[in-house]
Amino acid sequence: MSERPIGYYVHHHGAGHMSRARAIMSAGRGNIVLLGTGVSADGVDLADDRPRSGRFDGADEADCRPDALHYAPVDHQGIRSRVARIARWIEVEKPSLMVVDVSVEVAMLARLASVPTVYVRLNGNRNDPAHLDAFRGARGLLAPFHEDLEPAGTPRWVREKSRYLPGITGRPSPGDPVPNRILVVMGRGGAPGDGEAFAIAARTMPDWQWRIIGPCTAPRSHALNLDVAGWVHEPEREIGLASVVIGGAGDGLIGAVMAADRPFICIPQPRPYDEQQASADRLGELGAALVLNGWPEPSCWPALIEAVLRLPSDARQRLHDHDGARNAAEWITNLADRSARALERAA
Repeated sequence: MSERPIGYYVHHHGAGHMSRARAIMSAGRGNIVLLGTGVSADGVDLADDRPRSGRFDGADEADCRPDALHYAPVDHQGIRSRVARIARWIEVEKPSLMVVDVSVEVAMLARLASVPTVYVRLNGNRNDPAHLDAFRGARGLLAPFHEDLEPAGTPRWVREKSRYLPGITGRPSPGDPVPNRILVVMGRGGAPGDGEAFAIAARTMPDWQWRIIGPCTAPRSHALNLDVAGWVHEPEREIGLASVVIGGAGDGLIGAVMAADRPFICIPQPRPYDEQQASADRLGELGAALVLNGWPEPSCWPALIEAVLRLPSDARQRLHDHDGARNAAEWITNLADRSARALERAA
């Protein structure tokens, strides 16, 4: 194994990037260093790059920008600081590889600093010039989803360069589901859930217990069978206890639901590059989830729950790999070792 570290850049919008990084670190051989905003003592903490408004949607409002960049605001001290910090860390530590999850700008910075990269390629329609340049410049592409969830429009060369690694963050929870428990999972990457809509839905199914985890507004009316738990530290355990899971189509939630093999009502949330919609469409086509375009009318819930319980479990089971994190860590480490040996031979 190379003595050189592996850098792992972690994007700070949403919780999935950090969960994926920590799972790979735990399964690896101890030479991965995190770089990102909020990693604190776990790695190299970077200045925040969000706009002064605090609202981050990936838009930099620049009046001119190269096609190879997505987010490059002008005269932003946080950007200057984090670019300098990453470049300095690369100069001092001489990493054998940089995993980038996700930022085309950091991928380009690493290559400019003479470091080979692995780019974490999320699902969706990422055929724009900036993504394709980051893909071309990478030693490999880590796709944290099953190959069967790939949208049809992905270029063939991108598929061939990808290593599909589902199950990185999906850890099955021991035990059986609680009968008649519906779990609604809200992520950090979008707007909070509508607590009043959840309360109305719960009242249409009084024999079922509804539990909400993640960001959610307070319901205006009370439902005896509704529990709004807020953010929890072990969502996999909550998913394992559910009879039915309702949520978006982020890679982390899909992985956890497939790992637990729970009936899944998928309501994809708006994300850049149609990330969640692409995954949801394929889940529906494969029979691994019941996919809805939005929150349904209250009267629809009894029929929807009945329909999702009829979906066969084998469609879900085949989309999960219980060794996903270990396989990802081994693949990354092997790439880093090969890169280090090549650099040593060239020295």
